[in-house]
Amino acid sequence: MAASLTKSTLSTESPPFNPQRGALLGSPSGGYRPASRSRSNSPHLGRSTSPFPPGGASGNSQSNALAKYTFQYQGETLEIRNVWAENVQEEMAVIRSVIEKYPYVAMDTEFPGVVAKPVTEAYTSDYHYKSLKVNVDLLKIIQLGLSFADENGNFCPGCPCWQFNFKFDLNGDMFAQDSIDLLNKSGISFEDHATRGIDPLVFGELLMVSGLVLDDRVKWVSFHSGYDYGYLLKLLTTVDLPADEKAFFEYLKVYFPCIYDIKYMTSLLDGHRFHGGLQRIADELGCQRLGAEHQAGSDSLLTMAAYFALAKAKFTGSEGKIDDSKYMNELFGYGNNHTVRKGGGPSAAMREVSAGSISNSGSDA
Repeated sequence: MAASLTKSTLSTESPPFNPQRGALLGSPSGGYRPASRSRSNSPHLGRSTSPFPPGGASGNSQSNALAKYTFQYQGETLEIRNVWAENVQEEMAVIRSVIEKYPYVAMDTEFPGVVAKPVTEAYTSDYHYKSLKVNVDLLKIIQLGLSFADENGNFCPGCPCWQFNFKFDLNGDMFAQDSIDLLNKSGISFEDHATRGIDPLVFGELLMVSGLVLDDRVKWVSFHSGYDYGYLLKLLTTVDLPADEKAFFEYLKVYFPCIYDIKYMTSLLDGHRFHGGLQRIADELGCQRLGAEHQAGSDSLLTMAAYFALAKAKFTGSEGKIDDSKYMNELFGYGNNHTVRKGGGPSAAMREVSAGSISNSGSDA
C-alpha cells in the first residue's frame, strides 16, 4: 500500500470528553480544539437535550425502525430496506448478488455533526481535510445509504436501496445537538440505534468482502462527500484517518478506485444554474425524491437520480455516451480543487468550513 496510517487506535469507540479542559482529547497543542460554544453544534457526550422524542419513531411513517418503506416510481413499486444488526449478514449477501448487474453505487451517510476544529492560525490548503479528520476520528457514523443502478441509470428492480443503521447511543456517544434534532425530526429512531444498531467492526468486515470495494468496475456516486468517504474508510480500516490529505487520497484510491462527486461536477459548469445543495440541484434536474430527506437511503436514491440526469445533460461525449474523464476521482473541496475555483477566490468548501456550515449528512441541503 502506498502510504501507512499514523495511528493504530481503534476508532469505533468515542473518546472521553472533559468540558473543563480546553480541547477534546487534550490541550490545543494536540492539534484541534472544540467547536465554538456559541454555536448550536457544540459537542455533547451524554443525554440529548432534544425537544423531540428520543426514538424519533412513534407515529412516524418514515421511521427507520420500520423494516422498509415502499414507493411508486415510474410505474414500479420500489423499497428502501432498513438493515440492523439482526439482518446485516443476510442483506449484505443480497447486495453481493446485485452488484454484478448494477455496479453504480450511490452513497450517503448520516453522522452526528461537526464538533471540533483543527488548531491553526490561518486557513491552509489542507484545513478542510484536517477538520474532516478530527471529526471523523472523534465521532461515529449513524447511518449509511447505498442505492444501486446500471450504467444507464436504471434502478435495481424491487429493492434498489439499503439503509444501514449503526450502533449509536445518545447516553454515551459524542454528538452535535443540532444534528441530533434534525435526525430526530427526519425519523431516525435513536432508541433502536442504541439497542439493535450494527457493530461498525462487523460491518467493516462484511463491506471488505462484499464486492463493493477494491474493484474499479464499481462506480461510487456521491454529493460533496469528503466526510462520507472519511467514515467509510474508518469502517474499512478500523483506525484513525491518515494524518495528511495525500495519504487519505491514496487510501481512497485503493478502496474506491472510481468515484463521482456531483458537487464537483457542478463546479465545472461555469455560469450554469446548478448551485446549492443536493435537493436544490435535484429539483433543477427534475428528479423525484423517494423517502424522507436527511435519511441516508432516500438521499442516496436522490443522489443516483441526480447524477445520471446531470451526466446525461452536461457530460456526454460525441457518441452520446457519458464521459466521466473530467470529474472522475475528484472530491469537491479536497485535493487539487480545495483552494481556488474557476473565477478565482477561495473555494465554496473553504467558505463553508469558515462559516461552520457543513451539514451532518454532507448534503448541503
